[in-house]
Amino acid sequence: MQYPSSWLKGSSLGESIAAELRLQIINGTIKPGVVLSENRIAADFGTSRSPVREALKTLSGEGLITLQRMGAVVNGLSLQDIEELYDVRYLIESFAWQRVAADPVELISQLEQIVDKMELAGKYHDIVEFAYQDLCFHESIITEAKHTRILHLWTSIRQIVMTVMLITTNDVLSQGEQKIKYVVNKHRKLLRGLESRNNDIILHNVEEYFADSHRTLHTSIPK
Repeated sequence: MQYPSSWLKGSSLGESIAAELRLQIINGTIKPGVVLSENRIAADFGTSRSPVREALKTLSGEGLITLQRMGAVVNGLSLQDIEELYDVRYLIESFAWQRVAADPVELISQLEQIVDKMELAGKYHDIVEFAYQDLCFHESIITEAKHTRILHLWTSIRQIVMTVMLITTNDVLSQGEQKIKYVVNKHRKLLRGLESRNNDIILHNVEEYFADSHRTLHTSIPK
């Protein structure tokens, strides 16, 4: 699996290198303990060491690697790390869903269109598009909450979340039509909760959604 080039539009070379290395670290292609060499990465990507340093600095900030002289050691991302990441997502979204519930009419219409695109992508087994629309669905809620600190917190984990979504989507779409329909309907249930404007229903649906996501992680992410 390669990081989708369509997700890298407008990215710097350093960001593109970070994205590819991030995917390889999280999906287990690059194992914990491996030493990454600036010179080797630069040669692999056909570039100078400057964007490689930018990429390694980014991955170090995410905790995926530990910087050393002229390179880094891979820490990896354990299942527990990813579960904790999803715990943070749950805290962010449980707040955001309630915050947008006061006047959700326009947002509901936007989210319905996104879920329709997910459904179409699932029909054609388009992993990249399905994962991208999934991300857009959740990011729309967080953005619409209009809370600067919450958005800043989301931005700090966004790249890892995108990568994990790509990996889990690959697993979901490989399981056939019933599984794809199940995931799409999970998102529609979140929408129905928002339509109710009832915070108890909204919170219950969000909690149920993330409990199911935790179960998916256990089957999709390399141990």
